[in-house]
Formats: sequence, C-alpha cells, structure tokens
Amino acid sequence: MKNLVLILISLISMISEAQELKVVTPMINVSGEGKVFATPDEACITVAVDTKGKNSTEVKKLNDQKIEAVLNFIKKSKIPTSDFRTQRVSLNPQYDYETKKHTFNASQTIEINLKDLSKYDALMEGLVDAGINQIKSVDFKSSKMITLESDARKLAIRNAKAKAEDYVSVLGQKVGKAIVISDNTQTFYPQPMYAQQMKSMDMESQPRETLAVGEIAIVANVTVSFSLE
Repeated sequence: MKNLVLILISLISMISEAQELKVVTPMINVSGEGKVFATPDEACITVAVDTKGKNSTEVKKLNDQKIEAVLNFIKKSKIPTSDFRTQRVSLNPQYDYETKKHTFNASQTIEINLKDLSKYDALMEGLVDAGINQIKSVDFKSSKMITLESDARKLAIRNAKAKAEDYVSVLGQKVGKAIVISDNTQTFYPQPMYAQQMKSMDMESQPRETLAVGEIAIVANVTVSFSLE
C-alpha cells in the first residue's frame, strides 16, 4: 500500500512538473544594429612576388632574390620585424596543353601591418620598385578597434531594445529582461577598389596611385529575445 502511495505521489509530481514546463513565457524577438565610424590609422597590406619560368630551380632562385630585395626595403623603411611576415610560399608546375610543355610558377606572399599611414605612399611605391608585382589586399583598421567594437555592440543592444519597446507599446505591454542574446556580427574591413582591380596584374605597367582613406564603419548585429510584462 505504501509503495502504491509513493508511486501515485511521484506520478502527480511528474505531471505537475510537465504542466509547468508547458507554460510559455511571453516574449519578443528583435534584431539590433550598432554602427560607429572611425578614421583608420593602420593598414594591413598583403603583397606578393610571382615569378614564372621553364626551370623550377631558376624560377625559385629568382623569386627568392626578389623577395630578399623586398624584405630589405621593408626593413629600411623602419617597419618593426614584428609587423611583417611571410604568409605563403609556393612553387607549382603548370602544363601548357598547346605546347605540351611544363612551366613553373614560384610565389611568395608577405603581410605588412603598417601602423603609420603617413608612410603608405612611400611604402607602396618602394615595394613595387623592389619587385612586388601583386597587391593582394589592403585592409584599413583603427588602433582603437577593441573600444570601437565594444561601442558598436552596446549600440546594437540599445537598438534592439528600442525596437522591442516600439512594438509592445502598441499592445500596452512592457519589455522585460533579455532571455537570449545572439551575436550575428560579421567582421568586414573595406578594401580600396584599385587593389582589387590590380590583383594578379603586372604592377610595373600601372600608374602609381594614392588613397583617400576616409572612414571605416564598425558594425555589430545582434538578435535578442526579451520577456514581456
């Protein structure tokens, strides 16, 4: 008898818990965006030297010589050794189906973190003179990115809450606590158009250009679920 009573009590308790779980919390889901603008004071420059030829050893040697000249120029430009590095090295055979012969392509990519944009024009011109024949990308950044990203995230949350308050005010309700917050931010730094257009082109035949740096936008996107009161 006691066992039966205990079983009944357990069943009642389980039913009660299940009913409580079925209670739906009134909530609203909204997205929010925060955007701050800043004048960039740094740039991440990715450049490369590509060398082609019929003999793999000669192609690699010539490419190494050009890279050595480029690295020497970077050092003479007083760029700290911690702010530039070899990103990728490759030596690939290529087959020409028309001539039925192999050629070889040697490539080395260097990434430079330039923390003084006043050196930008002189650096780019010197890199080309030293042997660079590809500009892979130029990404502009700010030395205050951590603070700017934090400001953008806070604005995104405020924007989401303001949206929620707009919606529920019509219903005579109030926005309660945040239940779930999802960060949907995708980091993107603008690149100069000419760097994209000149990619994989012979820089020696191109006119030297300077850039109008302008501003960069730091954007944060969130999705927030608020309870309703």
